Amino acid sequence: MEVSNDTMDRHILLVEDNPDDVDLTLMALEKSNIMNEVRVARDGEEALQMLLGRDGEPPSRLPAVVLLDLNMPRVNGLEVLREIRSNERIRRLPVVILTSSGEEQDIVRGYDLGANSYIRKPVDFENFVSAVKNLGLYWLVLNEPGV
Repeated sequence: MEVSNDTMDRHILLVEDNPDDVDLTLMALEKSNIMNEVRVARDGEEALQMLLGRDGEPPSRLPAVVLLDLNMPRVNGLEVLREIRSNERIRRLPVVILTSSGEEQDIVRGYDLGANSYIRKPVDFENFVSAVKNLGLYWLVLNEPGV
């Protein structure tokens, strides 16, 4: 899948505290020929600053999609999702929970809080690449953004 030029200005916000998982996700995106810019937030607090702005100034661009881990320091992923959905300006932003947790309570809470999708990270790298490729195709090419 080659992402067309008109979708290249649509960036991805990856919210992930584990450096190995950040590297793995970036490698999977590259291997899937998804060349969109990826901005990385290392915890939920940083993600909210990137989405809501700093010092009262809103960000110049919002991401096309947020890939959100759940278990993070400072502010966890479910709290980030709650904040996104409660903010009028960004509440329609697509949020995909991308986590290693397969706990039923995490899945239910994620959807209850308004996640667009919940994907459990595959352990096998090739399966992870396939999952990331499908994510990119849908959220960066096919989906019509609501924000």
